[in-house]
Amino acid sequence: MAEMAKYTNKVDYVLQLAKKEALARAGFFGATGLSGNLIVLSVLYKGGLLMGNAYMTVGELSSFLMYAFWVGISIGGLSSFYSELMKGLGAGGRLWELIERKPQLPFNEGITLGKATFRGALEFKNVEFAYPTRPEASIFKDFSLSIPAGSVMALVGPSGTGKSTIVSLLLRLYDPISGTITVDGFDIRQLNPLWFRTKIGTVSQEPILFSCSIAENIAYGAEDPSTVTAEEIQKVAEIANAASFIRDFPKGFDTVVGEKGILLSGGQKQRIAIARALLKNPKILLLDEATSALDAENEYLVQEALDRLMEGRTVLIIAHRLSTIQNADSVAVLGQGKILECGKHEELLANPNGLFRKLMQKQAFLQNSDAFALDVQSRENNLLKENVRENV
Repeated sequence: MAEMAKYTNKVDYVLQLAKKEALARAGFFGATGLSGNLIVLSVLYKGGLLMGNAYMTVGELSSFLMYAFWVGISIGGLSSFYSELMKGLGAGGRLWELIERKPQLPFNEGITLGKATFRGALEFKNVEFAYPTRPEASIFKDFSLSIPAGSVMALVGPSGTGKSTIVSLLLRLYDPISGTITVDGFDIRQLNPLWFRTKIGTVSQEPILFSCSIAENIAYGAEDPSTVTAEEIQKVAEIANAASFIRDFPKGFDTVVGEKGILLSGGQKQRIAIARALLKNPKILLLDEATSALDAENEYLVQEALDRLMEGRTVLIIAHRLSTIQNADSVAVLGQGKILECGKHEELLANPNGLFRKLMQKQAFLQNSDAFALDVQSRENNLLKENVRENV
């Protein structure tokens, strides 16, 4: 009842504001319209008197009436002009605010590493971080993690511990408050962000696809999409297990995916994102819950494509599912703003009191519960079908 009363009060408040706005508009429109008409009437009245006394001809009065008519229309149009002016001033103010805004992080400044120098070893050293909008809520405290070049590191932990924030820090969307993040021994704050991001590939839980063709979405993985050939697109699509379903579409690779890929399933979008990452050929690969929203069949196809994508790269996997992390070289468990456990998958599972083992046991319980629920539903459906047959 309290929520209903609160909602009713809000609606009443909006209604009162709407009434005030309507009255203001009506008064303004009425005043401008009346002013315009009064001008015409006053000219007509005065002109008639002047004509009666032979001070003005009919032609002169007609000219004055025409002038008065246009002045009246102009005054009447002030109402719409004023509203458009206010919209323009508001939009212009926000636009100039963006134009004059200076980014805190440089976009195209810093050093670049040669191919022989750049190997992709990542290391977090005593990193402390909190989002600028919530400086009092610390995400990381004394966070340290080392990922050797060419290795696969899985990062797991309870929800809300900041796993996805690691990706944002590596991409330099934010800088840590203290501590350092290094690549091959170089602080990423010394590197050119534009260059560094070309060396990183990401596959997230909800890939970003543009409302254009599948081929164009894949080609965006390259530094210059216009130079990508159809053969290159088809090759990476084959590796990503995407070519088969793409060819099933009437227009094939020219199929438009819709806004944010709305015309594709979750598994199809993931495989297109993997193909795009393959075309980019990054040295560092970030997988952020890439299979968490998929069913068993799609997960198998996507995981197979991910295994091919991970070959020969430094990989950071953020995931919950055992199938995604069991082939990682090492697993790090994040909690309380730092790494609580780190080691091989089998070693962490062998620790009966470890957080990783508890997370895996919880996941197994949820999977068994889901399987049980599906089994019960299937039995109920079969029983219902048998009852229908008997009644018939």
